[in-house]
Amino acid sequence: MALHNLNGVQLLKIAVVSSPIRGETDRLLSEAAEHLNSRGTKLAGVVKVLEPSHLNSLDCDMDLRVLPNGPEIRITQSLGEGALGCRLDPGGIAEAVATVEHSDTGVADLFILNKFGPQEAEGRGFCGAIGTALEQGIPVLVGVGSNCREAFEAFADGLAENLPPDAEAIHSWCQTAMAEANE
Repeated sequence: MALHNLNGVQLLKIAVVSSPIRGETDRLLSEAAEHLNSRGTKLAGVVKVLEPSHLNSLDCDMDLRVLPNGPEIRITQSLGEGALGCRLDPGGIAEAVATVEHSDTGVADLFILNKFGPQEAEGRGFCGAIGTALEQGIPVLVGVGSNCREAFEAFADGLAENLPPDAEAIHSWCQTAMAEANE
């Protein structure tokens, strides 16, 4: 689903952040959400929980916090002792997506998605929520890794502004995008 095809609406405000440093994009977006939320910005979407409440020996559990204030949803599944890696849990992702889609996104000032990942690259996951936010004139801030960058570019169809992995640049874009959305 390309963004320019959503009901024929010209969609304006979407930005993407990518850092080559592992975990940095998650940190930047989570901290931006915390900063904006503390200043009364109405947020929608999800960010990664940076300090999981349950750490296992492989340190591979991942939780998302639905914005603005929860719940926290586990999106990884344990593959058992001896497994070499962690795997995303489609059920957990579906729960997070459903929770966001059933929230009142329309009152948000900004939509944040911690990561445009494999589910979104296949046209699932949070793609619909991103489109809904943009259709409602809500600016969208998205993190994306190198493995899904090409799929994100196809999804965004050239409409996304690339931001450097820098807190000040992210905050500046958010403030400008929200101000322009309210004009």
